[in-house]
Amino acid sequence: MTAVTSFFTTTDPLFLWLSGAALGLLVVATLIGAVLAYRVRTPAGRDTVRNLNARIRSWWVMVALFAAAMLLGSVVTLVLFTLLSYLALREFLTLTPTRRGDHAGLFLSFFVVVPLQYWLIGVGWYGLFSIFIPVYVFMALPSLSVLGADATDFLTRTAKAQWGLMLAVYCTSHAPALLWLDIPGYRLPSALLLLYLMTVAQLSDVFQYVFGKLWGKTRLSPGISPSKTVEGLIGGGLTAVAIGTALHVITPFTPLQAAGMSLTIVTAGFFGGFVLSAMKRDLGVKDWGTMIEGHGGVLDRLDSIVFSAPLFFHLTRYWFT
Repeated sequence: MTAVTSFFTTTDPLFLWLSGAALGLLVVATLIGAVLAYRVRTPAGRDTVRNLNARIRSWWVMVALFAAAMLLGSVVTLVLFTLLSYLALREFLTLTPTRRGDHAGLFLSFFVVVPLQYWLIGVGWYGLFSIFIPVYVFMALPSLSVLGADATDFLTRTAKAQWGLMLAVYCTSHAPALLWLDIPGYRLPSALLLLYLMTVAQLSDVFQYVFGKLWGKTRLSPGISPSKTVEGLIGGGLTAVAIGTALHVITPFTPLQAAGMSLTIVTAGFFGGFVLSAMKRDLGVKDWGTMIEGHGGVLDRLDSIVFSAPLFFHLTRYWFT
């Protein structure tokens, strides 16, 4: 892993092309949303369109944030993901009640573990970054909690705290870690690998939603996620894989390798969202939070990243560096 500072300038043709493409897609989506809001009259249809337009408005904000971070460089991108991890961890732990004996572990999680995990990425210390949370923090959290001498729901409390750190911090941190990969022969900015991951994962979510609403009939698992359908998964997933394959030009992958990577991202992203949906069902909530209009909380937007980012990072590092 190597140090990185900046990726693009405002006059870089690649940055201008990518920005134009993203802007064009958002403009088209906004116009479609406006037309649907005017034409759709049924109550159920209007609810769907209202949700769609809320998602589009949120995408304007999210794309602007990521574009600014990528334009300003690796440090700003790392800070952005650090903040996202803080917010996601806060959402997770807010919905999983704690006791006094957990306070030392929570302090460690927010004020030591999160910044240290991202600092390890920033200095390129791969060996410790990859085991810090699943090894050292995994043992530290229950050790601190047991000092509180409170055995009530001890296993459940400890497991929830560990799961929260794994999802919101450890798994999520693999996304910006892509910026520090040194791939022989790959001369494009490493930020494009992060862009590739985010694009395929998020478009898979979008197209699964669209295909499910338009043609979805077969419920995949009503007890966990009533809105997910087999048709949505297949149609949206294949569309995202096709887009990921076409985007091989911004990666070190061949078209066939890009297809395999896209399929990995889509599959892992689906199961990430599915697992987090099961958690929300268990906790009795619809969303992890309300911060992002039309999307719920930060963790609701990261659910397709938490499983796919580590897989994509380690596959790329193992096979291409």
